[in-house]
Amino acid sequence: MTPARQNPPLAALLIVAASAFIAGTTLLAKALGTDTLGPALHPMQISHGRFLFAFLVIASAVGIMRPKLRRPHWGLHIGRTSFGWVGITLMFASVAFIPIADATAISFLNPVFAMVLAIPLLKEGVGPWRWLAAGVALIGALILLRPTPESFQPAALLALTAAAMIGMELIFIKKLSGREIPIQILLINNAMGLTIASVAVSFVFQMPTPQQWAALAGIGMLMACAQACFVNGMARADASFVAPISYATLIFAAIYDFAVFDVTPDVISQIGSAIILMGGLILVWREALHRQALRR
Repeated sequence: MTPARQNPPLAALLIVAASAFIAGTTLLAKALGTDTLGPALHPMQISHGRFLFAFLVIASAVGIMRPKLRRPHWGLHIGRTSFGWVGITLMFASVAFIPIADATAISFLNPVFAMVLAIPLLKEGVGPWRWLAAGVALIGALILLRPTPESFQPAALLALTAAAMIGMELIFIKKLSGREIPIQILLINNAMGLTIASVAVSFVFQMPTPQQWAALAGIGMLMACAQACFVNGMARADASFVAPISYATLIFAAIYDFAVFDVTPDVISQIGSAIILMGGLILVWREALHRQALRR
């Protein structure tokens, strides 16, 4: 497979598009998890719709492109998909109860969880700058949790757990990267996710309204588009250039929440989100310096 030509402006545009698509999935998940489009659907049914329609899109792409597939590492795929399914289901559950921007900001902790988990699982070393970035981001998450009796948001714990699960998923993705091509990873992930989600949804299924079917299809298609944009964006620029742009998801989430649900982030949300972003940017900056040092 020929590597994609480096094109930072196109990469930036693709990552912004991916961010808009990802924020769109949380918007639709919130609409489905409340009574906006009909009787609220269970998060496991929303997650099932995400995997069902994303699989249909990706399987169609594979049928058209006919890429050369390799023998998959089933153990890594099972681990990646299991943690990813739990993470996305909890994320969809959280946005029904807290602002989309808050849930999105908390989800940005997943690289921090991945960093911590990489110590025992990947035997990676973590220096002081990485620990500083993790500490800053966790302080921001604590602010978003509002840990006082009067303002504590229990649903924020769902988003926090989702970030931890997705952080674990990143460990498996890292193990898979280099072993298999991206389209194969996406195809197997969504096929296995659909299988798990189909079993889970059988216990809570209720017939969606036509509007809910459209929203479920929208979540799957938006997620497939987001994955395609993100993979292609990463292939056209350094990760240190791409990663900060992905924080645009938070901006899109706040805009969508305000436009559709008339929810405006309060001061606490803005402060907590800004601190999490600061922690993430410290991590990105340090990783960029580290890569530059290795190239010398």
